Amino acid sequence: MEKFQEARDKAKRNLLIADHMVYMTYTLVKDPKLLLTALENIFLALTNSMTSVLHYENLFKRVPPFPENFEAKFSLFRDSVASRYKVNKDHLTMIRDVKSIIMEHRKSPMEFVKNERFVICSSDYRMKIISVEQMKKYIGQTKSFMNEMNLIVSKDEGILNRSK
Repeated sequence: MEKFQEARDKAKRNLLIADHMVYMTYTLVKDPKLLLTALENIFLALTNSMTSVLHYENLFKRVPPFPENFEAKFSLFRDSVASRYKVNKDHLTMIRDVKSIIMEHRKSPMEFVKNERFVICSSDYRMKIISVEQMKKYIGQTKSFMNEMNLIVSKDEGILNRSK
């Protein structure tokens, strides 16, 4: 199995976990802390889907080898791949938003639950709120993004399978 196929499969798994947490587990447990874990899985799904396309493009020598860190992957994806395949700019914005929420959580000195929402406070008291509605919206956008990426990587998959 090629690297792009492995990354695509990881992305599918991460999205399934996030989807299950939001639509099944959260409705039973009602613990907003689950939303943060779902958000992390959404981020992993987005990142792995993006990585899948980058490995696919690298396989066909359309992008250079790239480091395994988010910023390098995102920059290469945004600058080389997104324009070539006309990736919706909303997807790129969403990836940035999800990443910034996760980073704010890691840096956050305080977080709490209020009205079935998870609130992250920064050191200067700016707040990020994670709600179920927002997670459902992110899951929908992630599914759309992953479908776009799967169309890209599945075009030549038959060629790769026959050559082995």
